Amino acid sequence: MGEENVRMVVLSTDDLEESIKFYTQTLGFALKFRDGAHYAALDGGSVTLALATAVDHPIPGQIVVGIKTDDVDAAAKAIEANGGGIVKGPYDDAHERRAVVYDNKGNGWSSTSPSSGRPSRPESARPLIGAPA
Repeated sequence: MGEENVRMVVLSTDDLEESIKFYTQTLGFALKFRDGAHYAALDGGSVTLALATAVDHPIPGQIVVGIKTDDVDAAAKAIEANGGGIVKGPYDDAHERRAVVYDNKGNGWSSTSPSSGRPSRPESARPLIGAPA
């Protein structure tokens, strides 16, 4: 694997508006951007603090660490070979290559790198053989 950098911490929320208000007004984080009623990014300095509902959260209900890596596929293989697991991926989304994984103790994280091309469905979203696509 190449160089890894923590870039994001994703927190779960069931009320995005209430969570944005808490983190901006109570704790002073600046809102970087918001995506509807399901995702917001706050300025945490070198690390983005993300708030996400179940619609956009990689592993709803858990704190997930976002790690940028040079090779998502190699990172996912290494994690799986060493007692972790793959929740989703690796796959290309609209912006990057991604895998949602957990470590050998069940802690969730999302590994990302620049996208290799057009979006693809993650392995967990692929239809069964013989099922309609």
